[in-house]
Amino acid sequence: MGHGASRLRRIVREVAKFGAVGGIGVLVNLVVFNLVRHTTDLQVVRASVIATVVAIVFNYVGFRYFTYRDRDKSRRTREMTLFLLFSAIGLVIENGVLYAATYGFGWNTPLQNNVFKFLGIGIATLFRFWSYRSWVFRALPAPETPAPAPVLQDEQAVPPKTKQQVP
Repeated sequence: MGHGASRLRRIVREVAKFGAVGGIGVLVNLVVFNLVRHTTDLQVVRASVIATVVAIVFNYVGFRYFTYRDRDKSRRTREMTLFLLFSAIGLVIENGVLYAATYGFGWNTPLQNNVFKFLGIGIATLFRFWSYRSWVFRALPAPETPAPAPVLQDEQAVPPKTKQQVP
């Protein structure tokens, strides 16, 4: 198998790990969302923001220590800052969908809230996957392969002996 197949396997494995952490994060998000919605008087988008923040914390731990554990860990402050920045953008995307459905179209039943919360999570996940793998959890540089030592031709060198040809 060539280099392309190896790279494809790595990407498939990364997507699977991202999906596993993200899938559990979606469950955390939806459970917290519904708990807050049914146990408080908070408005739907506020409850959703709380749930999203809880899921972001869960996801960071999962991504750092499972999905991207082999990635560069040397600049944690930068990593955390970028993670929070891109997570905040994802939060706006996710909750913007819910906001538009709830307040723009008046779709405000518990089922509709969950459908649009889930849809918002899906759209934001595409953005998060791209941004986390591209900017937050940077790949370590590939180990350098030492270049072959240059072969120096000695002008005085005697050519190797060859069989004498019979005339």
